[in-house]
This record gives sequence, structure tokens and C-alpha cells, in this order.
Amino acid sequence: MHQILQDNIKMLFVAATLILSTLLQNSVAFGQEAEGVTVEYRNDCTQQDLGDFLRGDQPRERAPRKTMLLVMPNISSNPANGLLYGIAGSTGFYLGSKESTHVSAIGFNVAYTTKNQFLSFAKSNIYTRGDRFFLQGDWRYYIYNAPTWGLGTNAPDSIEVSDNLNWQGAGLGETEDGFPMSFNYLKFHEILNYKVAESKYIGIGYHLDWYNKIEDEKLQLETEPYELTPHYIYSELYGFDETEYILSGVSLNLVYDSRDNLMNPYKGSYVNINCRVNPGFLGSSSNSTTLWLEYRTFLPLSTKTPRHLLGFWFLSNFMVSGRLPYMTLMALGEDQRSRSGRGYIAGRFRGENLMYGEAEYRFPILSCSKTLGGVIFVNATTASNNSRGVSLFDYVKPGAGVGLRLMLNKHFRTNITIDFAIGAKSKGFYLSGTETF
Repeated sequence: MHQILQDNIKMLFVAATLILSTLLQNSVAFGQEAEGVTVEYRNDCTQQDLGDFLRGDQPRERAPRKTMLLVMPNISSNPANGLLYGIAGSTGFYLGSKESTHVSAIGFNVAYTTKNQFLSFAKSNIYTRGDRFFLQGDWRYYIYNAPTWGLGTNAPDSIEVSDNLNWQGAGLGETEDGFPMSFNYLKFHEILNYKVAESKYIGIGYHLDWYNKIEDEKLQLETEPYELTPHYIYSELYGFDETEYILSGVSLNLVYDSRDNLMNPYKGSYVNINCRVNPGFLGSSSNSTTLWLEYRTFLPLSTKTPRHLLGFWFLSNFMVSGRLPYMTLMALGEDQRSRSGRGYIAGRFRGENLMYGEAEYRFPILSCSKTLGGVIFVNATTASNNSRGVSLFDYVKPGAGVGLRLMLNKHFRTNITIDFAIGAKSKGFYLSGTETF
């Protein structure tokens, strides 16, 4: 086990060394520029995309379009799902002039598996003309199964976890170390924000999370010795139906967004404060209140190359009052874009309260065309388990990785992203058409 983890660390170190050595050569110009040394730059050393690169030394400039569509096949195989096949993609568009309106983006996915599972989602961030309104949506419908491991970043605390491999956050190995669950899931989150000042918004939202036909596959109550699961124990402890529950509520939102592009920012910051109330009269299985806090910021490192930057991402979700059903508790990888926690299976850590942080270094590898870039990132997660006295920061799980970026559309800053990450006894590969954050 330890040898496998050591091999993963060595692989990551070698990849990081190769990328850093390339970056060091390209960074000489950045350093010289900062020291006031005259540097000769080629006139055509501007940001290019894949189309420009394929056309050669004379890229053909076209008038930027107001829409962009990227569609990719989504194919994988793992024991829990069998063969999964479908399509995934993203679209970018402007609902107003580019001078006064931010780019809008919608990510989508539709997939089916040979074990009769179905996954679909649409995740949207839309700015209307002049940025007057900012709409945030997260719509999903799953007929699915996925393992859970209990609450807190120390879970599971009584069984050995194998060296899991995952693709896009879904486990490729067996899940004997987890507690597999099957369920149907309907999610409808929609927030309407109104611009009250430059970059500042206030909004209201409606949120529905409905889990039904829940089957706890390892639960055994018919014969002794009984085999209990984290989901069963939690549901019994707090009086939730083990086969179905609903979280339905409204939210008050405050948003600050000074990013220059939400698909791939080069500068600016994003702040989101969401206070959600889930009363019984709206259909919730139990009264509760939650608080979501999110902060992203992007710090440019070069005036000549905007892609050379540092990015920071922090998010947290707190159960302020009442009780939430088990599967509606915040878990790793369950942010709006399902991007948190590279290096771990989605849902690996869950808790009444959860905090997550990530830092990423982004840089061009091809110093002139900047078509190819790279990233190095680190992250950390902490989650609570109130019933066992586990508080935030009692246990912290780190992750780290490297990735490549291929500029597909320079006007929308759409990148094909390929990442490899490792965590504690875990590793994963990730492919996407947009940046992680």
C-alpha cells in the first residue's frame, strides 16, 4: 500500500519537475521584464488557440463570435456503473455587448450506463444585457449509485481504505472500503441576482434536493450479526426516513464578481454568500438553515502574459440550525460545478460542516503562442462529525496535482483541461472543457 502511494508521489514529482523546468526557461523573460531589462518580443506573440496553431505562423484573425459550443464524448468503465457512455460539454455566449456584459456559460452532461443508470445535469451562470441580472442554476436528475464513507475527514475510522483510482470523480476500483448506495436524485437550484452597484448583486433563490428509492446496499438487518451503515445510523439517530427525503428551501444571496471572464479568469475576485432556509411547510423533511460561503481570487504575475497567474479558491458550508438528511449534507465534489477535491472520489468526505481550499499556479508552456499551458495545484479538505465529536480541522486531508491546458477558443478562453491528482490513498484523472474554478 505504502509502496503504491510512494510511486504515485514520485510520478507526480517527475511531472511537476518537467513542467517547472519548462516554465523556468519561459520565466526568464518575465523576470527580466520585472527588473527593467529590455527584452525583444516577437510581434506575433499574442494569445493563440488551437485553430491558429494548426494554421501555422500566420494565424487568421476572425471577428469574435458571440457564441461558442464544445461537445465531448463521455465514456468510462468501472465496477459500480459498468460501461458509461454519453456526451458532455459547455457553451459560452454573450447576451449583450462584450464591453458591458460578462460572458455567460452553461455546462451540461447526459450519460447512460450498462447497469441502467442515468445521469443528466445543466449548470448555468448567465449574465443578462449590461450585467443587470446574474442567474445561477444547478439542475440534475440521476438514477445512480455511489459509495459513502461516513461523516468527518477521519471517516472511515475502522476500515482500511484501498488505493482508489477515479476518473472524473467516479471510482474505477472496487468499493469494498465504502458503503455503496443506489438512489434517484432530483436537484433544482436557481438563483436570481440583481445588480445594485458595480460588480455587486443581491438575490433570492429556490433550492430543491429530493432523494428517493434509496437503497443502502451493505445494510443487513435480517440476520445476525447485523451490518450497519453510516447512512442508516445517521437516519435512525435523527429520525429521517431511510428510503426518501426532501430538502426544499429559499435563499438570500450576496454576490461580488469582478472577474474579467467567469470561464477562465485572468484577474478579479468572486464572493458568494448564500443563506438558505429549509422549512417544513415548503416540503422539507426537517427544518434547517445553512450558510454557504465562497471566495475566488486571481492574481496576475505578468503584464505581458495574462495566463501567468495564481488562483485561490475557498468554500465552506455550515449547518446553522436544525438537521439535514444524510445525502444532503455537504460533501466533497458537490459544489455547483462539481470540481472540488481533485485527487478524491466525489463524496469521499462529508459532514454537517465542511471547508475546502485550493491554490493553483497557471502558466503558459509555449511561450509565444501560449496555446499550451500547465497548472500545478494543491488542495485541502476538513469536515465535521458532530455525533462523534469530530470538529473542523481535527483532521485535514490534502491533495495535489498537475495538469495541461490546451487553448481551444481564445475569445471565450475555453481550455481543454487534463489533470492528474493524488490524495491520501487516492488518485484521479480529470478531463474538462473549462477551468476547475
